[in-house]
Amino acid sequence: MFFRNLFKKHKTVILEQQAAEQRAALSSDLNQNLQVLRSVYTDCSDVLFRPFLIGGEIEATLIYIEGMSNVEELESNVLFPLMQESTRITSAFDELMKKKLSVAKVKEAKTYADCIEQISIGNPVMLIEGENLGFALGMAKMEKRSVEEPSAESVVKGPRDGFTETLGVNTTLIRRKLKSPQLKIKSMKVGRYTQTEVVLAYIEGIADKTLIEEVTARLQRIEIDGILESGYIEEMIEDNPFSPFPQFLNTERPDVVVSSLLEGRVAILVDGTPFALVAPITIYSLLQSSEDYYQRFMVATAVRWLRYLFLVMSLLLPSLYVAVLTFHQEMVPTKLLLSMASSREQVPFPALVEALIMEITFEALREAGIRLPKQVGAAVSIVGALVIGQAAVQAGIVSAPMVMVVAITGIASFTIPRYTAGIAIRMLRFPMMILAGTLGFLGVMLGCLLILIHLCSLRSLGTPYLSPIAPMKGRDLKDVLIRAPWWMLKTRPHLTGSYNKYRQAPAQGPSSIQGDDNEEKR
Repeated sequence: MFFRNLFKKHKTVILEQQAAEQRAALSSDLNQNLQVLRSVYTDCSDVLFRPFLIGGEIEATLIYIEGMSNVEELESNVLFPLMQESTRITSAFDELMKKKLSVAKVKEAKTYADCIEQISIGNPVMLIEGENLGFALGMAKMEKRSVEEPSAESVVKGPRDGFTETLGVNTTLIRRKLKSPQLKIKSMKVGRYTQTEVVLAYIEGIADKTLIEEVTARLQRIEIDGILESGYIEEMIEDNPFSPFPQFLNTERPDVVVSSLLEGRVAILVDGTPFALVAPITIYSLLQSSEDYYQRFMVATAVRWLRYLFLVMSLLLPSLYVAVLTFHQEMVPTKLLLSMASSREQVPFPALVEALIMEITFEALREAGIRLPKQVGAAVSIVGALVIGQAAVQAGIVSAPMVMVVAITGIASFTIPRYTAGIAIRMLRFPMMILAGTLGFLGVMLGCLLILIHLCSLRSLGTPYLSPIAPMKGRDLKDVLIRAPWWMLKTRPHLTGSYNKYRQAPAQGPSSIQGDDNEEKR
């Protein structure tokens, strides 16, 4: 144990010395700078050190990572003009940066850490003999996916663009829709080794300053080896990590992010993932689709109520079926009860076990359909469900009504627009079935009360999860229970947009409605 602690202390001292060395300022001695950087990039065959002479006299070296920098531009815009320079350079910055290099973005690197940071993101760094600073050239070249429609959030009417894994492309998509200097994008690095760029986006003058400060503080306190996806950030900064309900909205759609920013919310974008995080949210945000605001408000309201109905069915339908068959047969009409009893005559299991078997099988088929290749995934999930369901009924393992109940429940869960919310409902379905199989309707009511109490206590960055119903805010209900026409949505949500209340000028409705209002005033 003594030698182990001694080794740990020795290793810690070495790491601290290396970190201090990297934070040190660059030297005017080119060889010393190269020695330090070569020791940092030991056994890194893809990091190239390209020495050359400026005008045949001044020694210089380009350091870049192969495959992450644009070599063609580097040769034509940097190496060729500098090596062909015939006159002696008296001022490196003035002559090289302003007159000789046709590079749009040049940044000074004053420490070894600055050089390492720029090299890691693909920008070549040029070190010059006699200069105690380096020049990071904006010539990063990354392979990136083209902008496509998100497969998980497809719409019939609405924009077709979606985020990619490149952070610069994602911020550009937001800027294209939100052409205002009030859109602020704060960048920070998270992850000790990955140094992942994380962006906080908000609209100054609409988002609450306290909200921005709180999110910034939560992001800055993260200390972890690496951030590979926005899910890392979500688990690190959410209010209640033990809740099955998501407290951030995950989306791949720029229009969803922009509409949320206009309501006073903030968005978190992570380099390397197409999923942005939006907060604060409520449970009703998870049941709304971007398409609700692109079609007629009457249709959107009807579809929204349909989602609420199928949300309840997805959670409670198997539980109610198990409770009725186990404890409350008197609630079923006689003919229907006889039909259900005859179908279950050969089934050896109680209703609870039967429901658990079918639900677990259905979830396994759904997961298999996701993991299999696209060419066979859908066919396996659909054909597998049909074959297994029919075979199970004929073998007398499950009854035909139970197959119908599970199928309707599965379809109901697909109507929930947000995948993370659907997973939460699928998880809660199993304890609800166990409560129904042991306590009947009493167990169902007990489970509903526990879920309701949990939702009432849940917060998303301090915002009540059930607002504006609990606590009640009447003027916000016109975008929760219904989707009111746009000319009625005059104010932003109370808890996210109270800093800048009004989103449109008065009297924006149709002329006939405005005329009626004027007549009433007279």
